[in-house]
Amino acid sequence: MLRTGLEELLGIEHPILQAPLGPWSAPDLTAAVSNAGGLGAQATAGMSLERFREQLARVQDLTNRPFVINFSLRWMDEQSFALALDANPAVISFSHGDPGHLPDRAHDVGALVMHMVNTVAQAREAADRGVDVIIAQGSEAAGFGGLVGTMALVPQVVQAVQPIPVVAAGAIADGRGVAAAWLLGAQAVSMGTRFLASTEASISDQEKRAIVEAEAEDTVHAEYADVLLGPPGIGQYPIVPRVLRSALVDEWNRRWDEARRDPSQLRAALDDAARQGRADDLLPLAVGQSAGMIHDILPADEIVRRVMAEADKTLRRAEVPEAIL
Repeated sequence: MLRTGLEELLGIEHPILQAPLGPWSAPDLTAAVSNAGGLGAQATAGMSLERFREQLARVQDLTNRPFVINFSLRWMDEQSFALALDANPAVISFSHGDPGHLPDRAHDVGALVMHMVNTVAQAREAADRGVDVIIAQGSEAAGFGGLVGTMALVPQVVQAVQPIPVVAAGAIADGRGVAAAWLLGAQAVSMGTRFLASTEASISDQEKRAIVEAEAEDTVHAEYADVLLGPPGIGQYPIVPRVLRSALVDEWNRRWDEARRDPSQLRAALDDAARQGRADDLLPLAVGQSAGMIHDILPADEIVRRVMAEADKTLRRAEVPEAIL
């Protein structure tokens, strides 16, 4: 069984982390991943304080194992952060911006701190902030991401921040991805899209089927997203979300310079789509390029089991006899 050393630090059995999933966060999924020996994640982005309080309580009812509470620094809420600190979490993670002094506050309550980055410079900055684990997310990932692919980013981040452990993220959905990440120097992987296509995920059955049916090229960066969601603030990373494509996504990606100059038409298009019940066509589900590798909807514990079994098999198969080296 693949062991990397990060398991002991995080108090988990398998080097598999669930991505926070933002507004699609589901307590049942978070708990299921943790109960399966991975590290589940509870998001806060886009949630009211009351909704976060309810979801956090639900996770705590369903598992006594470690899980992550994530904060996107583009939508940081101080009240939610205070609530998280009061819960004495095992791990707090940050994403989408410079964490500043926040790791110190998390450390003060005994939590480990993870931070997600998209460039080597961001990784070095996070290391200077004293984080315990760095997640290197490639451009193939769902949600907000940068320009550098996982294969190029991970080894550069590993070299830049060693001995801080690095988690690989972006287009990882099976054991082959886990094995590749380990060979690149990462000590664990973070998977989002694979866990969205699980029985415990909160998205609709139709959305889950859309992931299963999608090819990698059916996911695209929504270049116009900042016009609708607001541009990054001081210290926040200049990143764009990767989503399932639609006719409206393709249209406004072609017209994003126009939308940046005059956002009124794009906002009118969103209002019109919302009236027709089609708002998700313009702000669709965040899905990564790993969708092309996902062919079924499974319980989270089965996903963890299959991924680990395939990772072990892949690494055994990859062993090269010394005689031919």
